[in-house]
Amino acid sequence: MRAEIRIAGFGGQGTVLAGYLLGKAFSLYQGLEAVMTQSYGPEARGGASSSNIVVADREIAFPFVERADILIALSQEAYSKFKDEVQPEALVLLDTSLVTAQSGEKTLGLPATEIAEQLGHRIVANVVMLGYLCGSWDWIEAEALEKAIRTTLKAHTVELNLKAFQQGLAYAAEKEPAT
Repeated sequence: MRAEIRIAGFGGQGTVLAGYLLGKAFSLYQGLEAVMTQSYGPEARGGASSSNIVVADREIAFPFVERADILIALSQEAYSKFKDEVQPEALVLLDTSLVTAQSGEKTLGLPATEIAEQLGHRIVANVVMLGYLCGSWDWIEAEALEKAIRTTLKAHTVELNLKAFQQGLAYAAEKEPAT
């Protein structure tokens, strides 16, 4: 088993943190091999940003994402840039608050930024998306991601992020896939 995951958006959305949390959940709490690389523009906020995670049940010889099995797009620019760099049967997850798929493209989506705003902080949209991923893909265990959140984030932000994660997980369980 091997999967390539790309989380992409713009600086300030927490794409790198989301990748770190996902990689930590896989490697420390599920006993898998995981490697993360990141890419971002020269801007501190607002420029293109992505984290790329390779996860496998064996040693990872090539740690880069070439054709993602999963794309999580947190901005329209990220979706437009990376949608053609995925496997034919890729799982493509969109924050529909900020991203619109082209007609006929197979995607799943939820309004992650709107959900995060309802929780009081739009910055947790990345963790809402991780919850949605967890509910939409059976390779990642909810307990592993929750442990990664608890052991990585500052204590005063843990409960908010756990609520965001649970919102994404619940959305995946309740909603029909968007296309």
